[in-house]
Amino acid sequence: MTDIVVLGSTNMDLVTYVEKAPQRGETVTGREFRTIPGGKGANQAIAAARAGGDVLMIGAVGNDAFGTHLRSTLEHSGVDTDDLRTVEGPSGTAHIVVDDEGGNAIVVIPGANGTVDHLSPGDEGVIASADILLLQLEIPLPAVVAGAQAARRHGVRTVLTPSPAKPLPDELLVAVDLLVPNESEATTLTGRTDPREAAIGLLDLVPEVVVTLGAAGSLYVARGAEPLTVPAPQVTPVDTTGAGDTFVGALAVALGEGRPMREALAWAAAAAALSVQREGASASMPYRPEIEKQYAS
Repeated sequence: MTDIVVLGSTNMDLVTYVEKAPQRGETVTGREFRTIPGGKGANQAIAAARAGGDVLMIGAVGNDAFGTHLRSTLEHSGVDTDDLRTVEGPSGTAHIVVDDEGGNAIVVIPGANGTVDHLSPGDEGVIASADILLLQLEIPLPAVVAGAQAARRHGVRTVLTPSPAKPLPDELLVAVDLLVPNESEATTLTGRTDPREAAIGLLDLVPEVVVTLGAAGSLYVARGAEPLTVPAPQVTPVDTTGAGDTFVGALAVALGEGRPMREALAWAAAAAALSVQREGASASMPYRPEIEKQYAS
């Protein structure tokens, strides 16, 4: 099994389903409300564990009911939570509006995630034992930088999802092996709206880039190699929340297993395609047998 460590956020997603998202100053009536465990870090951890990885989560939850639920959800999916701290105060929350076309808008309140601003004693040893470290930007940047630098010191492959999009310091970028932005994030980082141009521009910062293209699949570029575009299965989306995290978690497992990049991207796309056909983030993430079946179809 691929040993994966995730350093990142855990949130409770407070999800409202509506026909059409409200405009500024507008009130609409929703059709359903759910509380669903999420957070980009936890999502990627659950996705990787369900895809067959041996996954450990580093992060923090609050000492509230959400924190208990979040920890339980991770453990139920097979994620090791020994390094998931419990701190005073509320857990992180994400307030999500999902429309009937499957689109979403999200407001994140960091809560306990805001306390993860450094590596705790023992965290570097945990990272050193991994094959792959997954990082995102929903915890304070100093911890993300420290995690990437620890991985670099120990030869651990680091995969960064630059979300929420923000300028990235050189000290982080030099420690990242693979950057996985979506189209919007790639544009934010480079100022280029064309995904291929943006991806190639990002090679000035990191050695490998995968730009996720939604229903169009993904684009891979690497220094000294020809760009590679891999399509995604064509499905009707119900809720795209967590699709990118599903893709990254499955991709990490595939790469850790030594699959060629084209195969790894197609396998990750199969996982993401399954997730968008279900409601919720972590709740929508498929298990390995489902991914294999979708990939083979």
